[in-house]
Amino acid sequence: MTLAEKAGQMTQVANTYLTNKQDIATYGLGSVLGGGGGGPSGAGGTATQWADMVDGFQSYALGSRLGIPLLYGVDAVHGNNNVQGATLFPHHIGMGASRDAGLVQRVEDITRQEVLGTGIRWSFAPCVCVVRDDRWGRTYESYGEDPSVVSPLAAAAVQGFQGSSPGPTSVLATAKHYLGDGGTTYGTGSSGYLIDQGDTRLSEADLRAVHLPPYQSAISAGVGSVMVSYSSWNGQKMHGDKYLITDVLKGELGFKGFVVSDWAGVKQLPDSTYPAQVADAVNAGLDMIMVPDDYVGTINAIVNGVNSGAIPLSRVDDAVTRILDAKFALGLFDHPYSDRSYTAQVGSAAHRDVARQAVRESLTLLKNDGGALPLPRTGSYSIVVGGKSADDLGNQTGGWSISWQGSSGTHTTGTTFWQALQQATAGTGITVQNVGTRTKGRYSADVGIWVGGETPYAEGQGDSSTLAFGSDNSSQLGDICSRVKTCIAILYSGRPVIIGDQLPKAQAFVAAWLPGTEGEGITDVLFGAGFTGKLPVSWPKAVTDEPINSGDGKTPLFPLGYGITPY
Repeated sequence: MTLAEKAGQMTQVANTYLTNKQDIATYGLGSVLGGGGGGPSGAGGTATQWADMVDGFQSYALGSRLGIPLLYGVDAVHGNNNVQGATLFPHHIGMGASRDAGLVQRVEDITRQEVLGTGIRWSFAPCVCVVRDDRWGRTYESYGEDPSVVSPLAAAAVQGFQGSSPGPTSVLATAKHYLGDGGTTYGTGSSGYLIDQGDTRLSEADLRAVHLPPYQSAISAGVGSVMVSYSSWNGQKMHGDKYLITDVLKGELGFKGFVVSDWAGVKQLPDSTYPAQVADAVNAGLDMIMVPDDYVGTINAIVNGVNSGAIPLSRVDDAVTRILDAKFALGLFDHPYSDRSYTAQVGSAAHRDVARQAVRESLTLLKNDGGALPLPRTGSYSIVVGGKSADDLGNQTGGWSISWQGSSGTHTTGTTFWQALQQATAGTGITVQNVGTRTKGRYSADVGIWVGGETPYAEGQGDSSTLAFGSDNSSQLGDICSRVKTCIAILYSGRPVIIGDQLPKAQAFVAAWLPGTEGEGITDVLFGAGFTGKLPVSWPKAVTDEPINSGDGKTPLFPLGYGITPY
């Protein structure tokens, strides 16, 4: 390989910045990614459309001088969530509430199949961060606040994507974001954020004790790639931290896969020029750079860096060897194109059944006064439903759903809570009514069910200084509960929010997290399937309690591991 071809393999471009597809062959690019919203024609697109797009990109790579296939990457973080019609599972925080490693492995195995159905062989998942401050907008991407919760689920997720080792039917997994992204200090976030991309101010002993174990677990499970965090450790940007990337990750932990940057993360290094930033990152141990735009400049920076002596050729050779090893292990050289036998399985009934189980196991019961739950399966009684999320699939799926930040409304195929309730009560003698957000009307019922909470967000924009329940949620919950005999609150959120004033309004209170596309999982439990979820994080009484974590001496509203299992 020429030096330029090696540099090309180390370069990953976002499809939205690839204006001339022939550049894949011209520059021998190693990888293309579809970022949030980066579908065949913007956000969304069917599985077939995605497979056609990815195969099209692949054909250019195979037409290069060496014919090295592309490794196409995507954020499949709770199912193949960029694709319309895909099965969307509960976000990681809900899976953390399940504590079920076997289920996590099944969930990611199904995600693997649905990713394969779109021609993609690399997922930027699982996120194995240990979240220590719920104000962080990425809290829902974490399995929990304690490494004892996160580590076994991290290994299970890797095995779901890759099997026992990467092979021709695997999707390469990515443990992210290395290291300490869940432990950043409030007020240190970059780009005006409160905490996202901030500084993790911990001793090395604490960093190792809290944030490193999930990576050890993922590496033991054979994870193929690791993504570096935007965050810093005691002021040192992680993208330039040679000690943590090369000495600890690759040396001490024996990681044999390749290390990839986060989106434009290299450009956040303090060096004055982009070539210097590239040299700093590569020398620190980055193997592939998620550019995502200036791929020509990145390749030139690597080539010129080697020629000037700023980057050792041995470092480039090591990086390219790791990348090519992954491509050979995945069988890309023999089978570079989509396996269309998987395409028809995307969003199948069998896959949705597992998602429904995941919803059931994620639900966490915080209150159940007077045995309000379970509800009778039959009988002559009435239910009124209201709240902004009762019939809103987008609020149910949360961020990273079709688009990066997600959106309210219907953007894919699924079953809302209201739709699920109608199905569950059909022919039972139970009457149901949905008042939506018009909760101040003249109505009454035996049972009221409020469904509300947070609306979709993702990193950065999801940071919160208040963790507020919201005045709209508060008034709608109060309206419904004041008009019924028994009131049940179902909260959609990516993290704990402040609910101390809301708990007295309802007889039963359910943390449903961000359950995904299968609302039937909620009604299954309401009508008797049984609650099993346990809090994966401590639930604060007030936002001033944050950060609050088990063992820190603070008194939460509900502790880590709390969850009522009355039936």
